[in-house]
Amino acid sequence: MGIRKKTNKNPPVLSHEFVIQNHADIVSCVAMVFLLGLMFEVTSKFAVLFITVQYNVTISTNEGPEETAVNHFHHGIKDLATVFFYMLVAIIMHAIIQEYVLDKINRKKHFSKTKHSKFNESGQLSAFYLFSFAWGANILLSENFLSNPVALWEGYPHTLMPFQMKFFYICQLGYWLHALPELYFQKAKKEDIPRQLVYIFLYLVHIAGAYILNLNRLGLVLLVLHYFVELLFHVSRLIYFSNENRQMGFTIWAVLYVIGRLLTLSLSVLTVGFGLSTVENQAFDLAAGNFNIFFVR
Repeated sequence: MGIRKKTNKNPPVLSHEFVIQNHADIVSCVAMVFLLGLMFEVTSKFAVLFITVQYNVTISTNEGPEETAVNHFHHGIKDLATVFFYMLVAIIMHAIIQEYVLDKINRKKHFSKTKHSKFNESGQLSAFYLFSFAWGANILLSENFLSNPVALWEGYPHTLMPFQMKFFYICQLGYWLHALPELYFQKAKKEDIPRQLVYIFLYLVHIAGAYILNLNRLGLVLLVLHYFVELLFHVSRLIYFSNENRQMGFTIWAVLYVIGRLLTLSLSVLTVGFGLSTVENQAFDLAAGNFNIFFVR
């Protein structure tokens, strides 16, 4: 991410420099259009598609003396609209963190151009990984996936998700999609763009794959594990930029990186190679959301 120089001259309207300097305000206005759409009956049905989570299914349960209704959600094509809106939210949050936190630290530390770019990258990703790890871990605990690992494959296909899990996936896809226009907004260096495109693409493919193939439980566990390790790396890099003698974090990260990859491999093989391959329902059924065949596994 390059350094954005502030000048007193106002760039021409709709020029590249104008869009880059004011992209947060422009995106905020676009997001506000959808929010204002909720106020009018004519546009509310359209605006709801972008703002609220779609495909609600109400299930009645008989736990306790009274029958209770529980809301679950499945995925569908309308989720693209919701992902787009939360991509706009991610761009706005990115700009807020950049302007009110990272830019102020940069001005105090007087980093070089190389350190400035890496500091911004690690600062943004640290905030995202911390938030996602805490949110994902809370879902895992509330759904008891850690205490009952058999639930990762038992009852597949897991077409229905609680609200928090579905919203988590929507926000994840929105965040990694927002990283694409941010390459332009942050004036990423040409030599850095291929590397960033690769890891953005890998995140999108794996998250969308787990979401669409109804492997949302396994995907959630692996994301929480991965985000914890990545959080440690980027926090260690932030500490290193503040004091180059503090490198202990990288040593801890190197150990946890190996452990994290071993756990990822073990859980993936256990779920896909052992769990799904032994369940009775092994047939490709697009309507039922069942992708449990050898080729897909």
